[in-house]
Amino acid sequence: MENSPLIVAEMSANHNQSLDRALAIVDAAAKAGAHAVKLQTYTPDTMTLPGVFTIEDENSLWQGMDLYELYQKAHTPWEWHKPLFDRARELGITAFSTPFDATAVEFLEELGNPIYKVASFENTDIPLMGTIARTGKPVILSTGGADLAQISRAVTTLKENGCTDLTLLKCTSAYPAPVSSCNLLTLPHMAEMFDCKVGLSDHTQGMGAALAAVALGARVIEKHFTLDRADGGVDAPFSMEPSELAQLVAEADRAHRALGGIQYQVQASETETVSFKRSLYISRDVAAGEMLTPDNVRVIRPGLGLSPRHYDTVLGRAVKSPLKKGTPLAWAHLA
Repeated sequence: MENSPLIVAEMSANHNQSLDRALAIVDAAAKAGAHAVKLQTYTPDTMTLPGVFTIEDENSLWQGMDLYELYQKAHTPWEWHKPLFDRARELGITAFSTPFDATAVEFLEELGNPIYKVASFENTDIPLMGTIARTGKPVILSTGGADLAQISRAVTTLKENGCTDLTLLKCTSAYPAPVSSCNLLTLPHMAEMFDCKVGLSDHTQGMGAALAAVALGARVIEKHFTLDRADGGVDAPFSMEPSELAQLVAEADRAHRALGGIQYQVQASETETVSFKRSLYISRDVAAGEMLTPDNVRVIRPGLGLSPRHYDTVLGRAVKSPLKKGTPLAWAHLA
């Protein structure tokens, strides 16, 4: 069986502009059993311009914020990347990042970034995806906010530029995302259509969607991660805390192992319990030559006698010798 799904703890902006907190997030992710921690590599200037857009959506966590100011608050300083990568390596987990422009890819290549993530809002940035693919590293592409044609164009771009290890993540680009918008049945269809691995970038609250995704073939589960939602922060409301991440790691592994294969035979783990199935028993004393009837044969537990499927066959048959109540019926008893 393939390994359990890769559980990725997305730090995003939950460091709240503190390197010590960022390092603590890496520590907590490793302690919780996450396989990887993910950063985001950008600056406000590589994302947008001051004053060009203010978030007006009243349902947004970031309503009223200028986009440039949001990224100023949320970005991970580039000088933090090396200590964060080093800390992850010391703890035996993978650190990788999402670049948002070509300069970020160049910077991450210098750090030996092992995997590239393409964010949902970048899945139409053809030049960026070409640059990422040409690194030759595995690519994880989020498909949030994209239609089939856009996903297909992104996949084609990545493959034509050398990507040979691609994972597509089902994603709903809402923060938090309603569970009803997940449409996880897309996962096996997407895997077949694009002949690649699939997974889930999960912005819902809780872990139900993630575990359902595992059952549908997800090979990667990404969840935003924070030390404590009460500490606040740009992504805190839809981020997991350490105890929740540890539970997700354990339950995702359990769900994956439970999938197994197609099986209809009695399993080794059942050999001691199949004796509790029912079988035919003498239910009152019978004399030699007496006929078996519903009054003296019953289908009861345990399964030490003839199978219940022989019930109609044995009725009306005589027994060779006296049988006591509680005797499991065998063919040898019948005349």
